Amino acid sequence: MTKKYQLVGIGNALVDVLTHMDDDFLRAEGIGKGVMQLIGRDRAIELYGKVGPAIEVSGGSAANTVAGFAHLGGRCAYVGKVCDDQLGAIFAHDLRAQGADYETSPAPNGGAHETGRCIVIVTPDGERSMNTYLGVSEELHPDDIDEARMREAEWIYLEGYRFDGPDSHEAFARAIRATRSAGGKVAITLSDPFCIDRHRAAFARMLREDVDLLFCNRAEMISMYGTVDLEAALAQAAAEIDIVACTDSENGAHILSGGLRWHVPAVPTRIVDATGAGDLFAAAFLWGLTNGHDLETAGRMGCIAASEVISHIGARVEADLKGLFATHGISL
Repeated sequence: MTKKYQLVGIGNALVDVLTHMDDDFLRAEGIGKGVMQLIGRDRAIELYGKVGPAIEVSGGSAANTVAGFAHLGGRCAYVGKVCDDQLGAIFAHDLRAQGADYETSPAPNGGAHETGRCIVIVTPDGERSMNTYLGVSEELHPDDIDEARMREAEWIYLEGYRFDGPDSHEAFARAIRATRSAGGKVAITLSDPFCIDRHRAAFARMLREDVDLLFCNRAEMISMYGTVDLEAALAQAAAEIDIVACTDSENGAHILSGGLRWHVPAVPTRIVDATGAGDLFAAAFLWGLTNGHDLETAGRMGCIAASEVISHIGARVEADLKGLFATHGISL
């Protein structure tokens, strides 16, 4: 029987504020280049006042993946907490407009937190440095997990950033139990090396016990498995997870499953903004997988989608991905 959803993503519901600044600005503000750092509400307001002109769009890692999946025509939904405020309304409308179901109840306005936002500073080399105020997204509660919806999912996709938050681990556990009870599968993205450091034990347990598909990049893979050798880390991951998809910047992606391995080359492109590259890789990979394509082809789709999104500002695709797949010789 066909399930209602091919994919349900769970993550931090944020509004992305994307702006171009130089490396001197990063140094002056003490911002770590190329990583995500958490900031408080006051710092978010201060930093917003210091950056240049910005583009503001709904975002968050898993939301970007769900939006990309919806762009491809996939049946999908998203779970993430916003506040009943202006940014929260913008987030909800934008995600629904992409074609995804989004029904998480908003938190009341006027509380201690507002809708979360991520101030993404893009330097001239295309690298992005993320300053994230989680806001009310941090308050995602197990009660926000609709178990019936999870049972209707072929796959759920868990955002590693969502490990930050007092009830996040139990919310994930509830989603996993419901999904697995109905024969669904679990994918996760590690999100960021600093995120791994904050929750290493929880990540390790989940990878061993609950995860069918791991998404990560080279730095995250090495961090997770405590080695400077990518090959050793990939081998450890493949020994405990059914499918491993590790992106490696200009080197493409490494896909491992069932003792087999594929290297998928990157699609050359001029990097304008690396925001969302991993998110869109995951979107296209999952779309390929849930639509009957083999793992190597799914990996090729992921690299094509990643190359498209880094060619312009923002984490929303601007070209017809299916058309790009066909251009690259992939038969749909």
